[in-house]
Amino acid sequence: MKEAMLYTATGGGTVRCGLCAHRCAIKDGGHGVCGVRVNQGGVLYTANYDKVVATHVDPIEKKPLFHYKPGSLSYSIATAGCNFRCTFCQNYHISQWTHDHGYDLPGESVPPEEIVRQARSAGCETIAFTYTEPTIFAELAYDTAKLAAPHGIDGVFVSNGYMTAEMVDVFGPLIKAANIDLKAFREASYRETAGAKLQPVLDSIRYLREKGVWVEVTTLVIPGFNDEDAELKEMAEFLAAVDAGMPWHLSAFHPTYHMLDRTPTGLRTLHRAHDIGRAAGLKYVYCGNVPGNPYESTLCPSCSASLIEREGYRVRMRGLSRGHCAACGEAIPGVFG
Repeated sequence: MKEAMLYTATGGGTVRCGLCAHRCAIKDGGHGVCGVRVNQGGVLYTANYDKVVATHVDPIEKKPLFHYKPGSLSYSIATAGCNFRCTFCQNYHISQWTHDHGYDLPGESVPPEEIVRQARSAGCETIAFTYTEPTIFAELAYDTAKLAAPHGIDGVFVSNGYMTAEMVDVFGPLIKAANIDLKAFREASYRETAGAKLQPVLDSIRYLREKGVWVEVTTLVIPGFNDEDAELKEMAEFLAAVDAGMPWHLSAFHPTYHMLDRTPTGLRTLHRAHDIGRAAGLKYVYCGNVPGNPYESTLCPSCSASLIEREGYRVRMRGLSRGHCAACGEAIPGVFG
């Protein structure tokens, strides 16, 4: 185990974790909500520091990040655990490990130096901390991103957005891009399905952008849960108010884990959500996870010229020139190689 980042002693052997918005007060011998941070004798430790449960070389579009080094490869890693308890989690077998199996964590010991070596060997331009919630393996992410930076490899977070401002301040120089999962726009929905609150996620989206992190947002559109026009409109208006150029990814739901009573998301629902996002002022709204989808490619919001064509994870750069539309000169936000 490794001593944790961002915690304070509060007396009587209790410590308060400052990594995520739960801000758990953890008594001696106890664990945080995430199940991987443990108080031993008034010192907070991370029990999953180098216990890696998943590694994969992914296209950056799989994160999904469409405006950050499109067409490049991202070395993706995860440890077990999560600070949310989403009833529809697609990676529940690793994210919910401590809740379903206890505190004996799985994983292979892979130190940061080896992660960076493997990323370089695979020709990756980024290392993505993903699959589970990277906030709860922050120490491994921080040490890895710090070692990767001199090699020109950027750190990327795929996150539920429940980190604290203090964590963003620490990670800001190392994490260059993030995809934040905005699950709903109702406090009750977050409380009932994730065991969390909405507001800290909204605060993180704002604060990450203020700190210069490139942010894209994903919403899994679930029938009967978050697909009402009014809620989708509120989500889109919030994102547009933060940054109208911030991409919004709309993904199709497929029944899984403890949410098996819903139907899969239809293409018509995603297209309706797309139109709501565009009407709210968002310039880049993408749909995914379904065949026959015309909203994967990037078009110029000014002249509608095709800039980046996508079919699944196949990417073809067409009308983009040094971050501008080659046809009309419109500046396209993002980081393009």
